[in-house]
Amino acid sequence: MSRPLIGRTARRLRLEMGLTQQALAARLGISASYLNLIEHDQRAVTATVLIKLTEALGVDLAALSGHAERQLEAGLREVLSDPMLGLEVMPENEVQAIAASAPNAARGVLALYRAWRVAREDASGIALPSGRRLLLPNEEVRDFFHERGNHFARIETFTESLGAELQASPAEMNHAIAQRLRQKHNVTVTVTAMPEADRRYDPRTRELWLAESLPRESRGFRMAFQLMLLEAREAVDATLADTKPSTSEAEQLIRIGLLNYAAAALLMPYAPFLRAARELRHDVERLAARFGTSYEQVAQRLSTLQREGARGLPFFFLRADTAGNVTKRFSAAGFPFARFGGSCPKWIVHHAFATPGVTRVQAAELPDGAAFLCIARAMHGTSPRWGEPPPTHVVAIGCDITRAEEVVYADGLDLMAARVGIGLSCRLCDRADCRSRAFPPLEHRLRLDANEDSASPWRFDRKDPPR
Repeated sequence: MSRPLIGRTARRLRLEMGLTQQALAARLGISASYLNLIEHDQRAVTATVLIKLTEALGVDLAALSGHAERQLEAGLREVLSDPMLGLEVMPENEVQAIAASAPNAARGVLALYRAWRVAREDASGIALPSGRRLLLPNEEVRDFFHERGNHFARIETFTESLGAELQASPAEMNHAIAQRLRQKHNVTVTVTAMPEADRRYDPRTRELWLAESLPRESRGFRMAFQLMLLEAREAVDATLADTKPSTSEAEQLIRIGLLNYAAAALLMPYAPFLRAARELRHDVERLAARFGTSYEQVAQRLSTLQREGARGLPFFFLRADTAGNVTKRFSAAGFPFARFGGSCPKWIVHHAFATPGVTRVQAAELPDGAAFLCIARAMHGTSPRWGEPPPTHVVAIGCDITRAEEVVYADGLDLMAARVGIGLSCRLCDRADCRSRAFPPLEHRLRLDANEDSASPWRFDRKDPPR
């Protein structure tokens, strides 16, 4: 499979604007037939046409990266490979054609598949001891943030206005937030022992308690969250105005996510943070030191810098625990996360657990040839009591390998020789020589031989797709 070109993205943006091929071709000064070839990735785009295309569609070059189409194709490929559907191997060009020609239908297929999986698991008896069925709306929330590029202009505008009122440097921001909570909202902040919680607010007494076990940057973030809870309601409501979550739980999770987003935007204002990120070449530790925030807060903020006309380097962001559960996931960089299964055991995210506190770097290449610079770091939380394992998770970010020179972590790395072949997940990966494979791929027949032990745990015969 070749890497997605810009044609499908240009077509999607054209349709979203309600333009015909003839109308867009006229704006570009080319023929409609030539535009049709571009949209089907059958003609290369010259620099002149590319610049005109960004102007005509009202986007910058980053918006033509095709990551939305790439993510849609990856999800569709994963769904159609499920053996429960009983389908033959679907050719790559058919998957691409479905995603390109009927993206709304493709998203509908993903939504139906997700609902079917939930229903199947629910029917299988996944329930709480009380008998109540457990349905988690986390996938709906992830889709909400992903579909909006993990960037919310209204909230950014609000926090910039609030930051101008506070007039505080990063070193003074925690104090400024505590002072505003006290003076404008009559909220007192108390740091105390709280083994069962990190933050607790009593609206009746207007008391905010923070756990003494929290580091300084985490206390600052929770005070910022509390301030957003009191002041950012209008901006959050406006952001939610055009969406209809399926459940009250999903709506509440989205609302909390947006308040967290607002807290980060207040502590790391867009324009100053973008300038610092470029100056420091996206050095997460140095950015954390400059803004008085944590490694994770900076890493996640880097994935939100998608303001129209002032985009930062597109990063994906991921947080995973030792059990392999992905607790946060955003993909401005177009990394095609597996939606319904585990990820590749060769990916640096999983190896980072062996070296907590150390930043690990990997040039990772997917089977289709797309490559990403991946940065991962494992961190320990605070154990609530002696003898209980502390919470541990890995924070990872990454960007397209073609932008690696803009990132300090690529210095000294041979981006070609150092590449490690990974897959989306074992069941979707057809690399035959992988020693780390946990499961055979769904699309191929197993090749079993009692007389030989191969290097790979599973051997299989490659099955050519139907033509």
